Amino acid sequence: MLTRDPTEFLAHARALAADAGPACAKAAFLVAPDGFALAAQSASDNAYMDLAAAVDPGKALAQHRALQAALATSLPVIAFPGDPGCPDGVFPNNVFATAPGRLLVGRMRHPVRQREAERADIRGFFAAMGYAEVDLRQEPGVCELTGSFVIDRARGLGFAGLGERCDPAGAAAVHAALGLRATLLFDLADGEYHTNVVMSVLAGRALVICADGFADPAVPAAIAALYAPRVVALDAAQKAAFAGNCIALDEGRVWFSRRAAQALRAGQREVLASAGFAIGEVELGELEKAGGSLRCCVAEIF
Repeated sequence: MLTRDPTEFLAHARALAADAGPACAKAAFLVAPDGFALAAQSASDNAYMDLAAAVDPGKALAQHRALQAALATSLPVIAFPGDPGCPDGVFPNNVFATAPGRLLVGRMRHPVRQREAERADIRGFFAAMGYAEVDLRQEPGVCELTGSFVIDRARGLGFAGLGERCDPAGAAAVHAALGLRATLLFDLADGEYHTNVVMSVLAGRALVICADGFADPAVPAAIAALYAPRVVALDAAQKAAFAGNCIALDEGRVWFSRRAAQALRAGQREVLASAGFAIGEVELGELEKAGGSLRCCVAEIF
């Protein structure tokens, strides 16, 4: 099912068992911020970036190393070297995604990001493990993979936020490549560039979501109904602090940047605890200047 009707999607999704596959990845990879800088092309449709901000590449690299060390307590994490020619290549989840036995290569909107898809080392790594490559650049449309597409792996569900970085054709290509059971298409609110900034599904059993990030309020209401009562409803300030850009890499912990974790209120922390999640946090202030946060840095390996 591929639909824009939240009521139809909710009825279908409620009937699905959480047996589509593992809820959490078996490993993950990062790309180091070598030559870290802010890209003007990316900033053109990313309101979370400020080109006037000064960045410290050394500090960004130290934070990234700390991120890898922290996440490695949840699952194996490898880091590929960065490419100074790809200044915001630190967010590989937009370019690469996996399903069991398959590596997806996404079709990026901006040329500065399109260069990342050419990386022979990342593609060769998965080829050596026997993953078949699915190059979505050969398909119509644009979709920046798990930036634009939030996935409930346990149920086989996709949530595709449409905008300049994801169109219906691109979303349909990702839906098919991942073999999802159902995908809900919806318009993001004006000024939003990626779905994973406004929501996250945690191990298939909890939801973090900001209704302000959606053009139609019926959409976040339907998504929240699917995961109720384990729903953390964010306000606009918490979204701006990247509290929606979180990820569960194992069954018992959800990872936030430090800024995002500090934005959570006590009641929201209690919701996460009731869903069985401890909170992990990592200082990522320098990397967040590039308009993404912790979840954006993580490419999951299934």
